[in-house]
Amino acid sequence: MRIAITSLGPDLDSEVDYRFGRAAYFIFYDTDNDTFEALPNPAAMAPGGAGVQAAQIVASRGVTHVLTGEVGPNALPALMAAGIQIIRGISGRVKDIIEAFKRGELRPETGFEFAPPPYPGPPPAAATGDVKSLREHLERLKGQIEEMIKRLETLEKRGETK
Repeated sequence: MRIAITSLGPDLDSEVDYRFGRAAYFIFYDTDNDTFEALPNPAAMAPGGAGVQAAQIVASRGVTHVLTGEVGPNALPALMAAGIQIIRGISGRVKDIIEAFKRGELRPETGFEFAPPPYPGPPPAAATGDVKSLREHLERLKGQIEEMIKRLETLEKRGETK
């Protein structure tokens, strides 16, 4: 099994990076043969969309679990849609987290509460009357909701819902 841990540095003695999308590094650890690879996170300095980019990077590496401090509202549905298990609230040294994971002390979350991202008011398109922009905004939201529903259905099939 291959897991990804967000890290402040490139080795197992590094501290876990609390952020997912803007983590300094990803440590990809193979639990079957106890090997790891450190990858500087190319999305860390992205002007926008870092969480989704980071989710794509992790998914492309065949990861089954992400261990991190927190996952943002855009990265969360992207990880879930990829079928990646998420373990949040992680802190400490990477090597200690790996050992705790291998001992079965860290469990993936089976349900998430989705709070809407903070929004100071109506979408700008609604304020200006730009119907095309408002439609595009709603289509993006619709896509995110559909991804969440698919993930929930997968969890229900596995019997991982409350």
